[in-house]
Amino acid sequence: MSKKGKRYLDAKKEVGSNALYEAKEGLEKVKDLAKAKFDETIDIAIKLGVDPRHADQQVRGAVVLPHGTGKTRTVLVFAKGEKVKEAEAAGADFVGSDELVAKIQGGWFGFDVAVATPDMMGVVGRLGKLLGPKGLMPNPKVGTVTFDVERAVKEIKAGKVEYRVDKAGIIHAPIGKASFSLEQLAENYKTLMGTIIKAKPAGAKGQYVKNITLSSTMGPAIKISTAKLV
Repeated sequence: MSKKGKRYLDAKKEVGSNALYEAKEGLEKVKDLAKAKFDETIDIAIKLGVDPRHADQQVRGAVVLPHGTGKTRTVLVFAKGEKVKEAEAAGADFVGSDELVAKIQGGWFGFDVAVATPDMMGVVGRLGKLLGPKGLMPNPKVGTVTFDVERAVKEIKAGKVEYRVDKAGIIHAPIGKASFSLEQLAENYKTLMGTIIKAKPAGAKGQYVKNITLSSTMGPAIKISTAKLV
């Protein structure tokens, strides 16, 4: 087990082990405690009252945060014909078809998000065992399998965040950087939470949002009250 540094332990004492914050107050606290020499990412973890083992209780989707995530994402697009020009004009970093498939099969993963037009999925499907485990496989549920590649690329570049409940029923997602203003973080938080609330599966029973925590890259977890979600 790694030993926590003095800065982390001091920050944890300042938070308090049982403290529960309102969302905006918690965001202000997580910003104050992000004291590393780099611009720390602010992450959210949302524990949901779902059983991910059941198909009707999966929670997955994507949302464009109003102020982005503070990170520039490298986008690869599998396309052919006129869609190649469309993707390039939209700002895609890599565009192609079979040559990109071969490159990935050779061990290259120099991109953060992959987009594909539907007519390319027969080719892209050969990469399922490589892209799937890394969360890079294009998927229509999050808008990365589409003929509207211009919109897809621009949304990703603008700060589109994909979310997916894990085996423990938790969604992890970035909502910005410590350098963001409190208002920017609050708007991103509200947008993400509103989207996840709307995505509540019909099969989910009882309390849907069980707990919420915020943290910076190097900081302790800060518990957020679920009494008022947005």
